[in-house]
Amino acid sequence: MKNILILGAGTAGTLIANKLRKRLSKREWSITIVDENKEHYYQPGFLFIPFGIYNQNDVIKPKAKFIPKGVDFIYSQIDKILPQENKVLIAEGKRELKYDFLIIATGTRIAPEETPGLLGELWHKDIFDFYTVEGAVALAERLKSFNGGKLVVNITELPFKCPVAPLEFIFLADTYFKKRGIRDKVELTLVTPLPGAFTKPIATKMLSGLMEEKNIKIVPDFNIAEVDNLNKKILDYEEKAVEFDILVTIPTNKGADMIERSSMGDDLNFVPTDKHTLQAVGHENIFVLGDAANLPTSKAGSVAHFAADFLEDNLISAINGKPLKAKFDGHANCYIVTSYSKGTLIDFNYETEPLPGRYPYWIGPFGLLKDTRMNYFGKLFFKWMYWNLLLKGHHLPVTSHMSMCCKEKPE
Repeated sequence: MKNILILGAGTAGTLIANKLRKRLSKREWSITIVDENKEHYYQPGFLFIPFGIYNQNDVIKPKAKFIPKGVDFIYSQIDKILPQENKVLIAEGKRELKYDFLIIATGTRIAPEETPGLLGELWHKDIFDFYTVEGAVALAERLKSFNGGKLVVNITELPFKCPVAPLEFIFLADTYFKKRGIRDKVELTLVTPLPGAFTKPIATKMLSGLMEEKNIKIVPDFNIAEVDNLNKKILDYEEKAVEFDILVTIPTNKGADMIERSSMGDDLNFVPTDKHTLQAVGHENIFVLGDAANLPTSKAGSVAHFAADFLEDNLISAINGKPLKAKFDGHANCYIVTSYSKGTLIDFNYETEPLPGRYPYWIGPFGLLKDTRMNYFGKLFFKWMYWNLLLKGHHLPVTSHMSMCCKEKPE
């Protein structure tokens, strides 16, 4: 019996476990997944908690519910990987787990401790994240009592999980305060290290236009150095300052500490990974899926979903001693809610920036870089698809590689 070991039972680890269990013989291959947490989080839903659209029950389910029969699930902290010995050390019983092939899917975590002053006396009082349930719930309570002032959304540095989420947050905040009748008393500002609202020019132009329409300010090229809790300011390395009454932070993102202990990561603990084959650099029997990889694409659930098909094919090729011919193109797509009733959609890969058009086919029904009600419903419906289809490894009616069908190239 040969062993496939998967580290992490989040989106990436769970869906690849489901795919591989269907593909590989139970007589020949055992599959084991290791994770220290028993709860699975629908992380795109965290965005809606501060505004009362979702609650905790909407975004949390038991991880065991989504692990297929025939896959062993071990709840344990992972100590480190010993790649030269084909072993992983776990805390539970100080055990060693041997593998023939290893899949690292340990994701990313927020690291507010990386920014001086961020974890100061105002943490979860006037400074909040919404990338954790605790942060999102605390922010929801604070917004209820906020009757005016400066609300600042700050991206500390790249990369970070779900790059469109800060935009979605500030768009939803605009609607939230309008509904409360106090929008004219609230100054909304996005402070970002990017030169604009997004990383690519066509999408930036469209999204910046929406921000201007909604009277949302943007402070670009701001690389935060510290948070001044006493004077309620954020300061960058050039000593620019932005004042806040509430600061919503997207902290530094880092890979799992276990990656550092294993000496397998870069300076942010992300695993160097071949961007096409998804094989860990320097390790023929180790693959990386999802946010744990240092791929030059978005850290988003859609990337894990699309990449899983390529990893599956390449793993089967590796098992059979064949070349890794499946080439992931960096495909990602993201719904971006722009209010309580509308949203837009972007679809892109390593080589092609988000373009206007229709998705997934000529008839749509979703509009690329268009602000529509259908896109908003698509965002909400995705939660059902996530729990019922995507995590279980079912085929979705879209291509894993990015298609140029129905996209409009500007002149």
